[in-house]
Amino acid sequence: MKKKITIIGSGFSSLAAASYLAQKKYQVEIFEKNNDVGGRARQYKNEGFTFDIGPTWYWMPDVFERFFADFNKKPSEYYELIKLNPAYKVFFEKKDSITIGDTLEKICQAFEEIEPGSAKTLQKFIDKAQSNYNIAIKDLVYRPGVSPLELVTPQTAKKINQFFSTIAKDVRKAFSNPKLIQVLEFPVLFLGAKPSDTPAFYSFMNFADFGLGTWHPKGGMYQVILAMKNLAESLGVKIHTNAPVEKILVQQNKACGIISNGKEFETDIVLSGADYHHSETLLEEKFRQYSENYWERRTFAPSCLLFYVGFDKKIQNVNHHTLFFDVDFGKHANAIYDNPKWPEKPLFYASFPSKTDDDIAPEGKEAGIFLIPLAPGLSDEQSLRERYFDKIISRFEGITEQKIRKNIIFKKSFCVNDFVEEYNSYKGNAYGLANTLFQTAFLRPKLKSKKVNSLYFTGQLTVPGPGVPPSLISGKLVADLIEKHN
Repeated sequence: MKKKITIIGSGFSSLAAASYLAQKKYQVEIFEKNNDVGGRARQYKNEGFTFDIGPTWYWMPDVFERFFADFNKKPSEYYELIKLNPAYKVFFEKKDSITIGDTLEKICQAFEEIEPGSAKTLQKFIDKAQSNYNIAIKDLVYRPGVSPLELVTPQTAKKINQFFSTIAKDVRKAFSNPKLIQVLEFPVLFLGAKPSDTPAFYSFMNFADFGLGTWHPKGGMYQVILAMKNLAESLGVKIHTNAPVEKILVQQNKACGIISNGKEFETDIVLSGADYHHSETLLEEKFRQYSENYWERRTFAPSCLLFYVGFDKKIQNVNHHTLFFDVDFGKHANAIYDNPKWPEKPLFYASFPSKTDDDIAPEGKEAGIFLIPLAPGLSDEQSLRERYFDKIISRFEGITEQKIRKNIIFKKSFCVNDFVEEYNSYKGNAYGLANTLFQTAFLRPKLKSKKVNSLYFTGQLTVPGPGVPPSLISGKLVADLIEKHN
């Protein structure tokens, strides 16, 4: 009989790891602090409306396919995928927008209309991005971040200069129109850092966007969580909800159990998919790998202020995904990374999944999700939330030329304090640790503890990085590492 593994948390990385480990015949149990699985990807339902609390973008469908294929399954066996057309819309100001279509040909045409000659430039840019994608997503990210030599391949040697340039520089070399520059820099925000701090090699995110398209699982992103839960349980994984972990037990330098709800559970291996910083606080201080000073010096991906809103009518002049870049991007980025504070004029994102999916809202009504990126660790008060809701709704009404405030049935907010309370998130970060040059691959917190035997970590603060597809990959990497060392 193989060893028993206890997993803390039930987000994408934990569920992925659980399935891989169960497939390898380990006895796997998950302990989740909340009353349902999903970690940061849970669901909120109210008055016939359904909202994804966490991720709303389904990118890199090939990563999901590869995950399910490892179990001789397909995503289509669990949920229906809809390719969005258009993928999304970006507003710069009233009657000034760009629509990103569902094919590269349509996107090239949209670029050409804004900057003549840019279609050909975009095609070359995306060809390069696709080459990076093939190296990164099909190979490099499936390496466990144990050694710098993992990054040294014949393919990466040819692209070494891209690790010392940035997305911002490369985009500006190719394009001069500020609107197109903003559109091309947008996907990098999923990596959690400013384009000026993100290596040019990460242009593979542009291929994920323009080359592979944007998708929607019918019923919302939570359907992916349910699919992974069903897969894990079919492989014999046992899941405990309402089961917060208060301590990781260590004997003779080896993880040997946990305490949950005051009760001790013995195990052979502990794997934490909870926030990495929080996970280490479950250990005695002498067993922690990283100091408070270490975490303080890391570049974290943003937190955010979210609103989940039910409307009693259909919203006009928007798409499923709509971005509002009608204010200064640099000033907002500065308020997140350089001089952390509430931004004076925030960029924001709005999602209306009921534009695509009739099951998300009652007939004739609309489900809206609004998101403002914020620096982690900011003070979070209800009065601030209300003030910023007023700010973005006023701009929304002006740009989209419609009144919606009086059509609000209800709204629920979620911000820094909620990320801390619900997910034990360090400073209330929403997306984990940013992927900057010095926080890439082997330079990120390790999957395997250097101080405690049989203790492992997975998720957005470790390898390979933030985002849903990387979280799936993180689960696979740590499962392989556990198998290798046990």
